[in-house]
Amino acid sequence: MKKKNTVLLLGIASIVIIISVQVYIILSVLNEKNEMFSLRYTMRSQEALMFIRRSSFTGADDGFDIVRRLLNDTTDKLVNSVNDLSELESKKSGILEYFDVVLEKEQVLSNLLSTYFEMRGLEKNIRHRIEINNLELITNDTLVIQRVEGFGRRTGPPDSGGGSEILVSRYGIEGNHFRLFFDYYIDFSDKKQVILRETSATLGLSLLSIFVVGIMFLITYRNLMEEKRLSDLKTDFINNMTHELKTPLSTITVAGKTLELPQIRSNENKILETAKLIGKQSVHLNQLINMILEISMWERTQFELDRKNVDVGELLKDIVDSFRSGGGSAASIREKYNLDGIKTDLDVVYFTTLLNNLLSNAVKYSEAEPEIEINGFRQEDNIFIKVSDNGIGISKNDQKHIFDKFYRASSGNIHKFKGLGLGLYYVKRIAEAHGGDVTVDSKPGKGSTFTVKLPVK
Repeated sequence: MKKKNTVLLLGIASIVIIISVQVYIILSVLNEKNEMFSLRYTMRSQEALMFIRRSSFTGADDGFDIVRRLLNDTTDKLVNSVNDLSELESKKSGILEYFDVVLEKEQVLSNLLSTYFEMRGLEKNIRHRIEINNLELITNDTLVIQRVEGFGRRTGPPDSGGGSEILVSRYGIEGNHFRLFFDYYIDFSDKKQVILRETSATLGLSLLSIFVVGIMFLITYRNLMEEKRLSDLKTDFINNMTHELKTPLSTITVAGKTLELPQIRSNENKILETAKLIGKQSVHLNQLINMILEISMWERTQFELDRKNVDVGELLKDIVDSFRSGGGSAASIREKYNLDGIKTDLDVVYFTTLLNNLLSNAVKYSEAEPEIEINGFRQEDNIFIKVSDNGIGISKNDQKHIFDKFYRASSGNIHKFKGLGLGLYYVKRIAEAHGGDVTVDSKPGKGSTFTVKLPVK
């Protein structure tokens, strides 16, 4: 678990570092493209002003001459109508707003710039903003309406512009009764889209690299966990197999030494009893060895079934009766068959192994007195056999793997539950060899129900 967590943390840290680097690269590229965009349009705006003054267009200066004449006339009236400077002071905001409206209404530069940009194949959808830096009304005494300190030294747009505006030019207009200085800015409504289009290749490659690295990490992590799981299964199998083999071998060894004792050799009943014990343990040992050999054979070849047409209901009863008389005598087994004498082709030996494994597990993994219910019925062209028990149950996570070779549920590590993790593997392989399948429905502490589906042939 510690190794698993370490690998996971290292993987996550690597992913975070890679993503951080890619995000830094993307932000750097976007910032560089933004600066290049602003520089390009600043230069183009200056070219446009020079072109406009030389062309047959009205021109920016001519356009603002209209504003100058309009402001001259209206400012004369404004100054003449307000002789009291204190009254004029109270109207500063209204005067400033009036100049803003006149400049906005009479400017022609936006349309001229948009036309020039379109002629040069550039983005033409622009927005403009006019900012008054200095406004003075000249009467007997000069009245300052607005003055931005140090505006003449400013080289970029103000903070209110959001940092994306481009300063096109600074203008000064003087009339009979006013002095006005203002800046003209432009901004682009599609600026983000233009920059994203220009950086789409870099952005796409960065996102693709992040995606690929993430997928590779998930695949590597999954393979690592699968290798760890298989390694754990192999270790558990070796441990369980060692224990299972040592039990009969130890018994045979002890029985052999017992036969060497003089008091045993003179007692025929003891000799016979010991010989039977050796024979029983030899059979058990031989079964374990055959089980391993059968696994190897099943891995290399398909099942070679010796099918016989049998009455499924009768076969189920015979198997259950044999199980009762053997290791299942302590279990309470209820049978419910609704098969109406249905016959199908089965390999009797393998099918018996399948059902015996399910019944043995029901007994083995029960902490209370085992209660087993067997239900057989036909549905359409399939026979279903359900084996339910009152055992310890199986968790959702274990249910995904219980049919895997050598896999044992976590509860199988308890000392009283022994096995090699092959019983349900056999069940699955035998069912599939007959063209069917097996599923499980279980909750921890609530028992399990195994459902075997076999086709009617």
